[in-house]
Amino acid sequence: MFNINWIEWVGYGASALVAISLLMSSIVKLRWYNLIGAILFSIYGFAIGAYPVGIINSFIIVINIYYLLKLYSKKENFKILEILKNDNYLINFFSYYDEDIKRFFPDFKLDFNKDIVAFTVLRNMVLAGVFVGRRLNDDTLFIDLDFVTPEYRDFKIGNFIFAQNKKYFLDKGYKYFSTYSLNEVHNKYLKKMGFIESDKYGEKALVKEI
Repeated sequence: MFNINWIEWVGYGASALVAISLLMSSIVKLRWYNLIGAILFSIYGFAIGAYPVGIINSFIIVINIYYLLKLYSKKENFKILEILKNDNYLINFFSYYDEDIKRFFPDFKLDFNKDIVAFTVLRNMVLAGVFVGRRLNDDTLFIDLDFVTPEYRDFKIGNFIFAQNKKYFLDKGYKYFSTYSLNEVHNKYLKKMGFIESDKYGEKALVKEI
């Protein structure tokens, strides 16, 4: 085991990255992991004289770069649809993603009796996310749910909601978002979206000015 040289480790690393890429639900992440794996496999193939391995993986590198450039340059359409009470499609959506929603928002329950802001986000006419917030005070919206389906977790919907869609919330009289999460992955996402830790609304609160 300890006699394995560096090029063998490159081969193991390449195999691991390609395998991990196949587990990615996000097509962007799949392409990135597969690209890095192909780069390592190409290095490995040329280094050990296995030229077919090096050449075919060089071709895979080009394919991954092409599709990544296409994904990042593609103009996408986002649209908000406000949620209506007893929306059967949404009820089925929540049922389908129930386990995943509970992983990030274990206490969430849609309650139309509260003063809420609730909408779905369509991405290229596909329902890709659901946002639910409730009035915390005169100028603050507390976010109860900010859920995006696994294949669209590339921060584009978050950027659309929190950066491009500010007027929607300002027109409703809100100046701040407040929320909290016990899920570390979601906390990282919130901080990437510009939320900062604050004791203004509680010990674990994350706040963002609209």
